[in-house]
Amino acid sequence: MTDPWVALAADTDPGERMGALRRAHEVFTSAGRLERPVRTVVGESWLRSARARVSPDGAPVVEFGADELGPYREAHPLARAMPVIRELMGAYATDGEHLLAVCDAHGRLLWVEGHAAARRRAGAMNFVEGARWAESVAGTNAPGTAIAVDRPVQVFAAEHFLRPVQQWTCAAAPLHDPHTGRVLGAVDITGGDRLAHPHSLAFVQAVARAVESQLALLAPAVADGGSVRLSALGRDEALLVAGDRRIRLSRRHSEILVALARRPEGLSGDELLIELYEDESVPPVTLRAELSRLRRLLGPDLLHSRPYRLGVPVDADFDTVARRLGSGAVAAALGAYAGPLLPGSRAPGVVRLRHRIAGELRAALIARGDPGLLADWAYSPWGEEDLAVWRALAGAAPAERRAALLARVRGLDAEQGC
Repeated sequence: MTDPWVALAADTDPGERMGALRRAHEVFTSAGRLERPVRTVVGESWLRSARARVSPDGAPVVEFGADELGPYREAHPLARAMPVIRELMGAYATDGEHLLAVCDAHGRLLWVEGHAAARRRAGAMNFVEGARWAESVAGTNAPGTAIAVDRPVQVFAAEHFLRPVQQWTCAAAPLHDPHTGRVLGAVDITGGDRLAHPHSLAFVQAVARAVESQLALLAPAVADGGSVRLSALGRDEALLVAGDRRIRLSRRHSEILVALARRPEGLSGDELLIELYEDESVPPVTLRAELSRLRRLLGPDLLHSRPYRLGVPVDADFDTVARRLGSGAVAAALGAYAGPLLPGSRAPGVVRLRHRIAGELRAALIARGDPGLLADWAYSPWGEEDLAVWRALAGAAPAERRAALLARVRGLDAEQGC
């Protein structure tokens, strides 16, 4: 399989793979051991689901009643994009006996539409408007996992963590604010085995791009004098600049600010625990104490609770890199990249984001093949042992520099045993 985010290769037998996945799921839920053929993205999601103590026989909870859902939906930024989503996905969902769904950044389903019989079947597992399908409460599923890893993902049959969901296949892509890069939610297509095809993932990716383009047209970027600047790239202790205040944060407070800056809608205490602590036995009181100290440092106007969230827009340097990459401005993205995100942090959420930003940037540099940009990365502290970038640089550099660069490649190759 060439794309790890696609559930099935074109030549894979769905029935055979489904059986193997069910056996692997039983092994994991009974013994905590990951076995083939579980994809890396799914295995990592199962581990997060287990750490969040999601029961494989459980069901998501409906958090919004009818009286709360309507006003919340109308005020949500994605409401303006629903005409585009319905135009692109409505007929496909109905004709294919599928469902289209849109959730917010907390994984709460705001719209579930499509084939009537499929909606009735999905209702039995609470795949309904108002239910929360975040990975931390519903385990591995396309919309919840797409939000958790912030990229499109396909989930097939027994790759779902919840057993009642394993008769379904789904593909989802996160939706971002086109100006800030922040996750607003996700768009999802859910149905039967016929969706276990690379085309369904490509389809939701295309819809997500169309939605973000539409949002950019509807809400042009405006200057916001009330924003706060967070710098966390290339430094273990982040710097927060709010007006004339410059606050150097402790390592743990830096991790909290990074987590909250990524999720302006806020995070629950349980979600923050998963983002911040490798040790799942850390008690909630430890986190509450850290948040109390951080609130005293920042002030109540900057840090709110229930859920924990930042009270003003935050312009984070890692979001700047992601926005520029998303628009194809590779040189500008590299110019904004001051180094790995909180390089000394081991907080799971920070580590995932650090790897994603660095991985996407270096992949874009290699694809661009510009020797100047490749050299900027290769000769940086974080790129001096990056064999793939040095190889790309050796291939792109002028002939007179190639011998020295190839010698460096051979040296790294020997050191790394590749």
